[in-house]
Amino acid sequence: MEFGLKGKVAVVTGGTEGIGKATALTLAREGAKVAICARGQPLLDAVAAEITKAGGEVLALSADMSKAADVERFINEVVKRFGGIDILVNNAGTSKRGKFLELTDDEWAADLELKVFGAVRCSRLAIPHMKKRGGGRIINITISGAKQPGAESYPTSVSRAAGLAITKALSKEFAADNILVNTICIGKIKSGQHERRFTKDGISADEYYGKLGKDIPMKRAGEAQEVANVITFLASDAASYVTGTSINLDGGISGVL
Repeated sequence: MEFGLKGKVAVVTGGTEGIGKATALTLAREGAKVAICARGQPLLDAVAAEITKAGGEVLALSADMSKAADVERFINEVVKRFGGIDILVNNAGTSKRGKFLELTDDEWAADLELKVFGAVRCSRLAIPHMKKRGGGRIINITISGAKQPGAESYPTSVSRAAGLAITKALSKEFAADNILVNTICIGKIKSGQHERRFTKDGISADEYYGKLGKDIPMKRAGEAQEVANVITFLASDAASYVTGTSINLDGGISGVL
């Protein structure tokens, strides 16, 4: 299938590992010019090298999506380098969870700044450039727990629920501008975050992911590439009438649609 992404400019936040890296590489292979950001320049350089080796064109800049000045600097550099923006993947974020009575204001604020305000600021800066180009795509990465939060799932379930509301509201406001806005609600996806956690606890990858998969109907954790494939579809011409929707990508674990 021809996805119609050749020459498009795609911005992927949190682009150095997991979903972000897989998405950047996949979009580049489809012919998009890709801009990635994260907080660590060495990892950015490594991913940029992979994209270049695969024949893609890439801009890799260190930026903290929880800081307004960094967001503005990054988006300005993307436009300066590539001339505009067609696709925005708001992927930057961590999975911060804790007991309600033990979480501090600073922990809540840090999560909201990164995942809510990061997406808000990126979208606010990117949308005018999308309008100039006759349309665009925004894909927000959220979690299935945003629809069905469990105990001790905050602040991440709360910030991700805000992401669902932002997605729906933006989709209605900018549909007439051909800016389509959707979200992917991920479940248990293999990632560096998980791997750093189980390595710290002295557990092997096979053991950790095997245990993680027991409660998932498909009996396995998802792969970052599986998420990247759906992101690529939503960014493409094939999804030209899809907006304001959420897609559960969780192996069937969620109890809600």
